[in-house]
Amino acid sequence: MSDATSMAEDFASGRSDPVQALEQALEKARQVPSVFISLTPERARREAEAAAARWRAGQPLSVFDGVPLAWKDLFDVAGSVTTAGAAYRRNAPAALLDAPTVGLLCRAGMVSVGKTNLSELAYSGLGLNPHFGTPHNPHGTDQPRIPGGSSSGSAVAVAAGIVPIAMGTDTAGSIRIPSAFNGLVGYRSSSRRYSRDGVFPLAHTLDSLGPLTRSARDALAIDDLLHGRTQTHTARSLKGQRFVLAQQDVEPAVRNNLLRAVEQLKAQGALIEERECPTFQATLDLIKHHGWLGSFEAFALHQGLLDSRDAEQLDPRVRRRLEAARSLPASQLIHLTDARRHLQQQLIDDLDGAILITPTVAHVAPALAPLEADDDLFVTTNLATLRLTMPGSLLDMPGVTLPSGRDAQGLPTGLLLSAPAGEDARLLRAALSVETVLNV
Repeated sequence: MSDATSMAEDFASGRSDPVQALEQALEKARQVPSVFISLTPERARREAEAAAARWRAGQPLSVFDGVPLAWKDLFDVAGSVTTAGAAYRRNAPAALLDAPTVGLLCRAGMVSVGKTNLSELAYSGLGLNPHFGTPHNPHGTDQPRIPGGSSSGSAVAVAAGIVPIAMGTDTAGSIRIPSAFNGLVGYRSSSRRYSRDGVFPLAHTLDSLGPLTRSARDALAIDDLLHGRTQTHTARSLKGQRFVLAQQDVEPAVRNNLLRAVEQLKAQGALIEERECPTFQATLDLIKHHGWLGSFEAFALHQGLLDSRDAEQLDPRVRRRLEAARSLPASQLIHLTDARRHLQQQLIDDLDGAILITPTVAHVAPALAPLEADDDLFVTTNLATLRLTMPGSLLDMPGVTLPSGRDAQGLPTGLLLSAPAGEDARLLRAALSVETVLNV
């Protein structure tokens, strides 16, 4: 499957055009169950026809003019209901305006195909949704496997070849996890890098936006478009580029693929310190023993919902997780907030300019059926799935997950590159360089 950059090159050469690409996307979208909550074919056709005319005239609005993309159903798209994957929001008023992020990519000529499925209220790393169905991981050929969450539909939309780019959100791993499970590139931006206006929230401090793509160069291009830049990026030599490899307790396939990737980086001259990252480990311990900051913020946001009749319509697993924070003491919140501030500063000293490498998720995508049948298994698997991405979220580290290989069953594994908050541009350039030398 080609990435968005290759698709746009086909537009420029006349080998394809945006209308043809859109019709193929719409046809595929209707064939793959539970990926989209809603499609926007009328809008998309207007946008694609306008883009095709611009390419014929040699006047594209951007490098991605006419490229189809999908939006996680947390983003407001004018004329569509923003459901947040929740049954109680099915009949909410349609959005009057595009979210600023949607508007920026629309003005760059990109074609909005529709709104993708997600874990209800974006509150799970597994991607199950009892209201709108659970999209199946395309790599699960032996049995249905989870897509990862919460940006489940966005990941499957890209992995199944419906669109080359889908936008998601990430509060504890919700871009990075489904990207890793589906063999994609996923970029979690620093939380303030893009406007979050018009995006249904979960946790004010931790929410971030970003694309799920087929290549690092596409993620870079999206970042440029969202900042009004037009740049050409080429992969830089890895010679002398410093990384810290912090190994974790993971499945053998995840570890083996990670170590093989690291050897490929070393062969290109990358300087890789294989050592514990004290800040990362301290953040893991903080979360384990003192809880999750997002739990406090999610409960505060949704307390009114939980106290209303609409709470009866919630996925019971999501409702229980939200309610679990009701009785948490304020002292715990203060401790987490203070510790977070200290650890963010400590991280800068700890990495000293290096990029952190960790596994994205400790395991490959689990089977779907057992998780649907067993609440206890769901809880333990959700925590295990989120474990390695939560520290980066708490520290507001931009992160890019890249495919690192497959296990014996063909299920994808991922490696995660992360940097201190605000160092997105440096991280994205490093991801481009790393991607070019990985042989997966």
